[in-house]
Amino acid sequence: MTAAIGRSLVLLSLFAAVAGSVVAFGGAAYRNTAAQRWARRLLALYSASIIAANLLMVWALLRPDFSVGYVAAVGSRSVPKWVAIVSLWSSLEGSILFWGLVLAVYLAIAAWTQRASQSDYMPWAIGVWLSTAAFFSLLLSGPAQPFTTVPLPPSDGPGPNALLQNHLLMAIHPPFLYAGYVGMTIPFGLAAAALLAGRFGPGLQRTLRTWLLVPWMFLTIAIVLGGWWAYEVLGWGGYWAWDPVENASLLPWLTATAALHSALLVERRAVLKGWAVTLVMASFLLTILGTFMTRSGVFNSVHSFTQSPIGPTILAFLALATVFSVLLLAMRIDTLAPEGQLEPGFTRDTLLLLGNLLLVLFAFTVLVGTVFPLIVDALWHRQMSVGRPYFDHMVAPLGVALLLLKGLGPALPWRRPNRERLLRTLGWPLVTAGLAFGTAWAAGSRSPWALLVAFFAGYAVHVALREIWLPIGQRLRVLRLHHALAEAQRTGRRRMAAHVIHLGAIVIVVGVAISSTMTVSKEVALASGESFALGRYTLTFVGAEVRSEGHRDAVVARVDVAQGGRHLASLTPRMNYYASQQTPIGTPAVRSTLFEDLYLSLLSVDPARQTIGLRALVNPMVSWIWAGMILMAIGAIALLLPARRTLPPAGAGGVA
Repeated sequence: MTAAIGRSLVLLSLFAAVAGSVVAFGGAAYRNTAAQRWARRLLALYSASIIAANLLMVWALLRPDFSVGYVAAVGSRSVPKWVAIVSLWSSLEGSILFWGLVLAVYLAIAAWTQRASQSDYMPWAIGVWLSTAAFFSLLLSGPAQPFTTVPLPPSDGPGPNALLQNHLLMAIHPPFLYAGYVGMTIPFGLAAAALLAGRFGPGLQRTLRTWLLVPWMFLTIAIVLGGWWAYEVLGWGGYWAWDPVENASLLPWLTATAALHSALLVERRAVLKGWAVTLVMASFLLTILGTFMTRSGVFNSVHSFTQSPIGPTILAFLALATVFSVLLLAMRIDTLAPEGQLEPGFTRDTLLLLGNLLLVLFAFTVLVGTVFPLIVDALWHRQMSVGRPYFDHMVAPLGVALLLLKGLGPALPWRRPNRERLLRTLGWPLVTAGLAFGTAWAAGSRSPWALLVAFFAGYAVHVALREIWLPIGQRLRVLRLHHALAEAQRTGRRRMAAHVIHLGAIVIVVGVAISSTMTVSKEVALASGESFALGRYTLTFVGAEVRSEGHRDAVVARVDVAQGGRHLASLTPRMNYYASQQTPIGTPAVRSTLFEDLYLSLLSVDPARQTIGLRALVNPMVSWIWAGMILMAIGAIALLLPARRTLPPAGAGGVA
């Protein structure tokens, strides 16, 4: 019964999406307001039916109802409730169902918030959105059928992938990733609507920028959370390995970042409209490419699903979406003619454009390294791989150049400055840059790239903090501090939030540069009571024990950490054993501080003999990466908050 209801809801969503897209395009082409209203109703029906299908699947997983095919494949009576819910996106069919859920929520919110605005564009956008929704509903009713009926239900199931049960981040990372990936559908539809309508007015520019910023924010958080999960679970001591599926999430982030900066030039100069629209469409296409990478089995990755007939179907949709985008751009991009011009010379305009080109070059470099092995295999039937050396050597110069622009660009005015102002504006940050360089050198860094990052990061941080403080400092002449802060936030919130995002990005880059070049590691074999030294730490293996935790068994080792004879902590790296997994999954133990992590990962453990093989690392400044993510998220949320319409209480007449 549950499976039959689920299939009916999926088919209803398919009908609503197909009918809604046809009605929306017709209503847009013939300016038929009745058809446009029906398109919105069909969009609401699609959203309601696919949301209901997801709720039904969650209910089936929690029961668990093994008469449903997907539950029989990934459900289990022994797993905790949170793992049962996470099972929704733990395998191929469920992940497509969850994709539909996220898309349904996005479409419902976008259609509702824009119901009284953008009347020239929204019918076209709804048509594009529902066409995309129709494809994923088609997947659910065809190649990926989560609601198949099991004639003879088993008494229990294997549970989801053991890696997904091993850390709570798997309950957090995938939803953020889906919110980033799926959310790119909304700006894609708006960009297509601008081309189909032949206009890209200020109202649509603001709407497009907002709806691009939302998935960009989620994708930013998801990428860092994915690195955090790899760091906390996989046990190799790193957070980014240029895995093809990792790259798949980075690619649309790079082009979306370029599109957001292009939108700034569109808003201020009324130029690069076609370029901004192209970048938005490319970001959507790259999310579909990433979906293909994770769901086709073409890559061997801990992030990807197994071989499935769904891969060719997604590839066909990617081809159709690419042809649609290219033809639409070729036929209509001339309708988005620029109305202004860039300010020539050494100005913020020029550096924004240069940064755009570097971001696109960055994305192209990563794309080539990721898909080139597939092309070689398809054309010449030869197996090859493009490893970390390629990415490190090709990407490091681009990253450093972008960091330099992140410092120079915001320091420059929009108009061409005079020589005296230019020297004054650009000169003082060099002091901070020199201090950052000296600090990195004194800390032992000798990598040229890491030292360059420290220098340029110091410069960029100085500029960002100055730009954040400038409007506050100007108001302090007549206002108390809290009123100056409120007034600066009211009138310059977007500017301040953008600089907070830049600060977060700088912090992440510094964390990556230092942690990837100054790690100290050691692998040892220890018996109970034996010790070894790593850096300034002394580590002693105390013992190992076996624990039963319901859905898994674990072998837990205890390692005492001391410094200078003083006990600091007891760390417990472990091996987790799952019934569905033949090999154990290690869980490292990490002691994090502001400036370094002590990272312990078990290579082997024998509780009977009380011996372990241990990998120990001191990773400097890894926590800066997670902190940078938080800063970027705060800045993005501040950008998305609606503007305040009322002035703060008057506060003139005193100085704080």
